[in-house]
Amino acid sequence: MRETPVTTPRHTTTPRHTTTPGPDATPGAASTRRPATRRLLTVTAVAAAAMLTLAGCGTTESADAESTSGAGEQITLTDGTGAEVTLDGPATKVVGTEWNVVEDLVALGVEPVGVADVEGYNEWDSAVPLTTEPTDIGTRGEPSLDTIASLAPDLIVATDGLSADSVAQLKEIAPVLQVTSADASRQIEHSMDNLDLIAKATGTEDQATEVKKEFTDALAEGKKALADAGLAGQPFAFADGYVDAGQVSIRPYAEGSLVGDVTEELGLTNAWTVEGDEAYGLASTDVEGLTQLPADVQFLYIDNTAAGADDPFAVSLASNAVWQSLPFVQAGDVHRLDDGIWMFGGPAAMTAYVDSLVSTLTN
Repeated sequence: MRETPVTTPRHTTTPRHTTTPGPDATPGAASTRRPATRRLLTVTAVAAAAMLTLAGCGTTESADAESTSGAGEQITLTDGTGAEVTLDGPATKVVGTEWNVVEDLVALGVEPVGVADVEGYNEWDSAVPLTTEPTDIGTRGEPSLDTIASLAPDLIVATDGLSADSVAQLKEIAPVLQVTSADASRQIEHSMDNLDLIAKATGTEDQATEVKKEFTDALAEGKKALADAGLAGQPFAFADGYVDAGQVSIRPYAEGSLVGDVTEELGLTNAWTVEGDEAYGLASTDVEGLTQLPADVQFLYIDNTAAGADDPFAVSLASNAVWQSLPFVQAGDVHRLDDGIWMFGGPAAMTAYVDSLVSTLTN
């Protein structure tokens, strides 16, 4: 069974559904579809290039954070909750309690020694794959303190979704660096800030520059490819769906969602007019609500359907009269993008998303 947040995705206790993940999801068996096409996020040196203006400057970090250029130098950071975190040097034995921070660690070349829900990560974020076999520390909402303590980490990277009690207990094991999971007012910049903060804590700032360049290059190339294909300004609607008691509920990624903002940077226009929540830009609607979308919209979704479950759009709505009457359905403009791209991830996941979307719409 899967956990699916409805209006407040950062909560750690959420309703369980069967087909659609959210920031707190716990997917089931691995998908059988092909993994996402993506750029290789290497950690070899490349020439630094100017970032697009959307690349953030790491505003969540302390302005007087010390250099991480040498091992053993003390590092002091201010995390996403405003707490000061001091490390004896760049962290190397790191535990990640949420998939977005695990993804950032992997993209930076830091293989975490402990990861929450390893099986789920391998299914839902396979675009940024684990290359080692970290210890599973339990669920994302309630990690095992005993397991984490046994790993003797020098840093625990978490999000603001964990309860205060859990964070307090984790701090008895090792320094805890918390990031704010999402900010609908500046989603792309926020994801880059989180990457930069984790990079400072682990001494991987050069790798962070490279990961961000991969993303901004993908945006620039993707925008040109879509424009060359005559798709500049094309309306899009990204959504996911889940089935509960035979009914399909739909979650729009409205203005302020990470996926929505990235797609708009590619030169497309978000067709959702519903208002999303202040953290993730997510909303809620039903099949009838899709009748408000433009006739020429490109309908996009990702669904790592667990074994035995139905794709909510391709299968569950196959006999739904309203769905079948929609102009974009009749025109064949419903596109399931590559699996394994975490819609609530960081720049690395969004690079894979850009590559998948552009490939899907231009081929």
